Amino acid sequence: MFTKGPKTRRFGVGLVAIAASAALALSGCADSGTEGSASAPATNGGGEGGGVSVTFLPKNLGNPYFDTSNAGGKEAVEEFGGTFEEVGPTEASPTAQVPFIQTAAQQGVGALVVSANDPEALCDALDEARGAGVKVVTFDSDTNPECRDLFINQATAEGIAKVQVDLITEQIGDEGQIAVLSASANATNQNAWIDMMKTELEANHPNVELVEVAYGDDDDQTSFDKTAALLQTYPELKGIVSPTTVGIAAAARYLSTSDYKGKVMLTGLGTPNQMREYVEDGTVEAFALWNPADLGYLAAYAAQALVNGDITGAEGDEFEAGKLGSYTVGADASVLLGDPYVFNAENIADFDF
Repeated sequence: MFTKGPKTRRFGVGLVAIAASAALALSGCADSGTEGSASAPATNGGGEGGGVSVTFLPKNLGNPYFDTSNAGGKEAVEEFGGTFEEVGPTEASPTAQVPFIQTAAQQGVGALVVSANDPEALCDALDEARGAGVKVVTFDSDTNPECRDLFINQATAEGIAKVQVDLITEQIGDEGQIAVLSASANATNQNAWIDMMKTELEANHPNVELVEVAYGDDDDQTSFDKTAALLQTYPELKGIVSPTTVGIAAAARYLSTSDYKGKVMLTGLGTPNQMREYVEDGTVEAFALWNPADLGYLAAYAAQALVNGDITGAEGDEFEAGKLGSYTVGADASVLLGDPYVFNAENIADFDF
């Protein structure tokens, strides 16, 4: 079981240790779905007369972040008596997600919960699925609003951008060169955050220079190699921000055994289980994230509310999300999970995801 994750902590506020999120066995999260395979046909699309069938389609399988969010979704679906499936490609690309959307529509699932690899490339397939009666909920990374019924936003783009800028500028003394190690070049959420980080840096940190945005494609080895390349290209580099869980862990692994450890600061978005050893050995001072298990959990309850007709996605709609409580739909058919949380040596032992 998962416990409710922190939703209101921001950088700069004194952090108080909270109850640990319950243990999550990352290796056991994927119930089904491998690249090129299809789940068993769903027979209960949903509605008040039966359990709601919900299919989760992350950017890619084998990613610890999505293992965690999908497990949160599974927990919620089991709570409301629905049917859960997890499918997806092994690589994070828009074209690789399309066949899984088409299969879900053919199977007549009640709802499809998608983290989009591109804001536009999935729209035709999603429109076809919606035309077949499938409710589409995006989470983590959105499509264009007209291509889905609801977006579950992990935190505001402004909040995510600001917490990362605050962390890196404090760690480097608010001056010097920094770089960003992102996921793929067309990732909706990454690009929105980076644009706002640039705005925040220009407005409030004139002595900090962003020298490059590099792309590790949410691949561990590529991100590791990009980290090495950044450090070789910019010998005066003082910090790296990686707003992707794969990237920050790969960059930390590189720094931890290099001469740059303790000299080049690293922050961004990561999970406690990935980053614990690097915080404990001094490679990383602090990083941020929301609770991805709660994100998947909320997305599943939103999907149920849509399928059952409790909400339509209109601004002001309200629904219950189990242990997380009540939520209200905001502008552009979006629902906000909460604010980013900062993890550091004082509190990281309190979390397990």
